[in-house]
Order: sequence, then structure tokens, then C-alpha cells
Amino acid sequence: MTSTLPRTVDPACLQEVLDGRWAHVRRDAREQLGDPEYAPVYGESVQEARERVTRLAGELAATGRVGLGFPKEYGGEADAGGSVTSIEMLAYGDLSLMVKAGVQWGLFGGAVQLLGTRRHHDAYLPDIMSFALPGCFAMTETGHGSDVQQLRTTCTYDPDTRTFDLHTPHEAARKDYIGNAAKDGRMAVVFAQLVTQGEPRGVHAWLVPIRDEDGNPVPGVTIGDDGPKAGLLGVDNGRLTFDHVRVPREMLLDRYGQVAEDGTYTSSIENETRRFFTMLGTLVRGRVSVGGSAGSATRMALDIAVRYGDVRRQFAAPGRDREIVLNDYLVHQRKLLPALATSYALAFAQEELVGTMHDVQTAVHEHGEAVDEAAQRELESRAAGLKVANTWHATRTIQTCREACGGAGYLAENRLPQLKADTDVFTTFEGDNTVLLQLVAKGLLTGYRDAFGSLDGWGRVAFVADLVREAVLERTAARGLIARLVDAVPGRDDDVPLRDRGWQLRMFEFREKHTLEGAIRRLRRNAATASSPTHPMEPFAVFNSVQDHVLRTAQAHVDRIVLEAFVAGIERAADPGARALLDTLCDLYALSTIEADKGWFLEHGQLTAARSKALTGTVNALLGELRPHMVTLVDGFGIPHVWKNAAILEEEAGRQEAMHREDTAAQDARLRAAGDTAPGGSRDDTATSVDVPPGQ
Repeated sequence: MTSTLPRTVDPACLQEVLDGRWAHVRRDAREQLGDPEYAPVYGESVQEARERVTRLAGELAATGRVGLGFPKEYGGEADAGGSVTSIEMLAYGDLSLMVKAGVQWGLFGGAVQLLGTRRHHDAYLPDIMSFALPGCFAMTETGHGSDVQQLRTTCTYDPDTRTFDLHTPHEAARKDYIGNAAKDGRMAVVFAQLVTQGEPRGVHAWLVPIRDEDGNPVPGVTIGDDGPKAGLLGVDNGRLTFDHVRVPREMLLDRYGQVAEDGTYTSSIENETRRFFTMLGTLVRGRVSVGGSAGSATRMALDIAVRYGDVRRQFAAPGRDREIVLNDYLVHQRKLLPALATSYALAFAQEELVGTMHDVQTAVHEHGEAVDEAAQRELESRAAGLKVANTWHATRTIQTCREACGGAGYLAENRLPQLKADTDVFTTFEGDNTVLLQLVAKGLLTGYRDAFGSLDGWGRVAFVADLVREAVLERTAARGLIARLVDAVPGRDDDVPLRDRGWQLRMFEFREKHTLEGAIRRLRRNAATASSPTHPMEPFAVFNSVQDHVLRTAQAHVDRIVLEAFVAGIERAADPGARALLDTLCDLYALSTIEADKGWFLEHGQLTAARSKALTGTVNALLGELRPHMVTLVDGFGIPHVWKNAAILEEEAGRQEAMHREDTAAQDARLRAAGDTAPGGSRDDTATSVDVPPGQ
């Protein structure tokens, strides 16, 4: 489908579509947090950064914004989606403050709220919300980061004292990289293996004091400092070790598992593995927040790079006096515009994810409905996949933006180096990205029929390709719209315009289904080999030998749901101009994604050589169509100027005005020399020259 774009589009109309369901939360954040003190500060020491961020966390608590996700009876709003959106907006400012807030009110407070019961809520939630009780989320261990189910810390119940014995058995079992631990935390939600009446009961969580009122470690608790990091200087990550610390029985967060005074264990979920995943599933909000925050940081980087590229000039064209503005170069457009299109696509996918999370959690925690396990598993898979997509996109795009700004992009005062450093860890915290893709793939391969199986289960699952494929393609809110577009595609692909939305969707679907079927066939063959009496294959090897194929399947799945979210998001645009611009941007996202993987599509007969060449030409044509709207597209993000705190944006505005005056004076001089005394003759003023920075 072709697109005729208007000359101008109101960015407020784009912002309206992007702001979505929680537009009021975004609006309030722009108004309430529009103070420069929430912007990042450059050149601080670790101590200075920590002290400043701790102070800001207290001030943030005083605004009342942190209560969005907490129960109404404690002054909250019971708005899980609003809470995640608020964190996402906070990520436009200092990312250390965002992480500090996420630890305090998302992870620590969220664990007390969602894993605890009324007595825990009454005793601790008010002080958690006000920041009077700073806390930690102590799950990760030095030796067990991603494999939480195999944590080594133990918590053994003693019926004689009616307490638990919390113990770190060896160095690899210490809690590590724990936010708020090194300086501020007074209590921690500690995850450990529960043992009672001599039997292990799996991973549970306890509320454990780690510091006294004077800030000193309590007896038996050793607190260390992880020290300087690549970024996030204001977050006090630390290490916790427990030497037979006595924890009262009442401090077990016992929503999903209870220990009686005599040590008897009870749970509404009998299966240990299922209980473990149910407990972790309630904490999915943290993973959703990380993906959303990565998206905010990426949009900030693009905002800076696009605005710089619209005024910075380099090299004069033959026969022209003026140098060319960077954004007019095709190679520069290739850097920024596909990334900009992907950011829009991911923003729509994130919005859909947050809405799903809110609805699932509200049904359980506010309306008292039974957990819909299929919906919960789907939520966890979608959260994992989009966290991967958002954080890897952030890592790639922020680096691209840094390079697009040349030497200026390397200066700390221009924000991009700090964005690079602060978001780098996002690819491995709240789940290592490669491990999370495996989680997505496992859900696809088993059709969610064996969601809690162990690795051994890969060889036993009855893989039914048609059933699984059907399950995969039904999991999207926009399925009806997508089906109509795909069904409308005429016969042969060679006859279909590359900008036909149905054809684009069909290509994404084909790639996902084909890679899924291929993974199923390979796993089935391996499963048969595993039972061979002559050359049996170990259960681990059944999966490991096709791991690359499995991860590719997961990535193709994520790409498909992101495209579908973009298509659904366009439907919300009421303004015709905004709709046309988003439609063209969606073409760029779809076709640049296909172009990046066109080797696969060529290998699998979905592109001819001629059509592959036409694909590249179409992408270049889209870049030309979108070039005049680059600044409008970043305006659509609605990022308050004061949050950007990038000197390059202030300097370029001043330089633009200075060069404007200089060019005008030079043009007047040429006109006078030619005998024309009228000042201010016609000039090429599509943008203004900028001095080359020192060292360029």
C-alpha cells in the first residue's frame, strides 16, 4: 500500500496515540516531575550520586506517585498498569532514580504486597510507601543468577524456637548485586530454600531485618558493597550473607505456602515447581518495568540524535556553498529512521503488554478471581520476549545515536554516554536475555501444555505442529484485524506490493511458523535418538543441540507480535495526518526487519533476487518520505525538554541563531557586491550551519 504524507503532522496527535490507556499518568508525570532536579547529574562520585538519589527517592515518595500500584486501603490506587507506566516515565530522567524506585516500590514493596498477607501489609506497607522503610529484593546469588529454582541459601524451620534459621552455606550462595543493600536498606525480602520437618519445600520468601535503627548490620548479617559499576552510580548495589540468622515464623511471606507452629507445611498449590512459578509470576511487574524503561531511554537517545542531525552540517555538495545537514544523508537516515520505527513499534507492544498485565493482576488481587493459568503463562512469556526486544534495541540504538552525534555524542554533558552505561545492565537484570528467549521458546514449543516441565520434558512432549501453530497465532489482541489483512492478500507474492500490510504480516507469520516447525522436527528426531539403545542422547543434549534454532523461533515470534501491536496501534489514531505518518513508519519497521533477514527469506523461497533488490529500494524510498518528519516523530514522544539535560541541544540552538545571523550578513554582502542593496536575499535555509567541534 502506498502512502501520501501531508506536509506537516501535529506531534500532539502522535503523542496522544503513544500515551495510550495511561495517558493521565504520563501527563501527571510530565507536570509533577518536570523539575530539573530529576534530570541526571554528570561528574559525580559514587558517594555523591548515592546520596542525591536517596534524597530524591524520599522526595518522590512525598509526591504520592509511588502509591499507584499499592492497595487503596493503604493510600494507594490499586493500579498496576499505572504503576509500571509511572516507572517508565521516571526513566526519562535519572535512570539511577528509576532503578532505586523500582527496587523500593516495585520489587521490595511488590513482593511484600503480592507474596505476603494482611498482617504483612498492615505492618510494613505504609512505611515502604513513604520510604521510611528502605528495603531490598534479595533473590540473585553469586553462583545462581538465572536459575532461581536452584538457589543455595537455606531457611530451616525450628519448631522449638518457632523461628527459621536463615543461612548462607558457602560463598557462591551469597546474595549479590542487591539494590539498596550497600547503603540504605533496613529490611530485605530474602528468597531461600524452605526446609521444615526435614523436608525441602522449594523456594519461598521472608522479610528479614538487615540493619538496626542506627544503620548497623544486625547480628549474623554481613553486608558488602559491590563497588563502582559501569553505570547507575546512584544505586547502592551490595552483597548479603547470613550466618544462621533467626527469623520469626511470622516473617515468612506466606500467601502461597504456610508453616504452622509445629512445622507442618501447607499450600494451596501442591506441586512444588508449579508453586514456584506461580510465586514468580506474581512479580512479573518488575520485568515489564525494565522493558518499558529501556524503551524510554532509547527514545531519549533518538530525540537527542535526531535533533542534532537536523542542524549539524558536514561536507558541501558540489556547486553549493552550504554543507549538507546530517539528516539529509541517506546513510544517516539508515541509522536513525529504522531505529525510530522500531521504537514506535515497541512502544505500542509495551502498551499492550502493560494493559494485559494490569487486567490479569487486577482480576486476581483486586477482584479475588482464581488465577487464569493460561493467561498468566502468556503474560510471563510476552513480558520476557518484550523485555528482550526492548533492552537489546536500547543497547544497539543508543550506541548508534552516540555515533550519529560524532565527538559531541561522546561528551558526558550530552547525555548519551550515561544512557549507554546506565542501560547496559538491562540486558541481564530481571532475567538474562538469552535465558528469557528460551522461556519464550519453551512456551511456543509446548503450546503452553507443559509450562512447568523440567529440561527433561523436552524429550517427552508430544509435539503436534498444527496444534502448536494454531496456539501461537491466536495469542494477540489484534488477531481479528490481522486475519482480515492477511486474508486479503492476493495470490502470488511477486504480484503483491511490498507495502501491502497483509503481505508484510504474512511474511512475519511464515517465518515464525517455519522456524517453529523446524525446531519441532529437530527436537522430535533428537527425542527418538535419546531412546535409542545403541546411541542414546542425554536429555540435556536433546535441547542443547537445537538451542540456536529454538532461540531464533522465539525472536521471530517477538518480531511478529511487535508488528501486530504496531498495526493495532495505528487503528487508535484519530487524526488522518498522524495515521498516515504512522502507517508509513509501520511500513519501514516491517520492511527494514525483513530486509535485515532477507538472506533467510531468500533461502526459504519467500523472496526472489529481483524482489530482494526491490525491497532495499522501497526501504530507501520510505526513508525519503519520512525524512521531513523526523523531528515530528521524536516530538511525538512528548519528552519534556528539562528532562533531557543535554548541552548539545542548548548549544545547537544558540549556534543555529548565531550562524543564521552570520549567513544573513554574508548573503547581504554578496548582494551588495552584485549591485543589489536589498538585505536578506533568498538563501538555502532548510537548516543552519554548525561549527565543527574541536577534534573533528
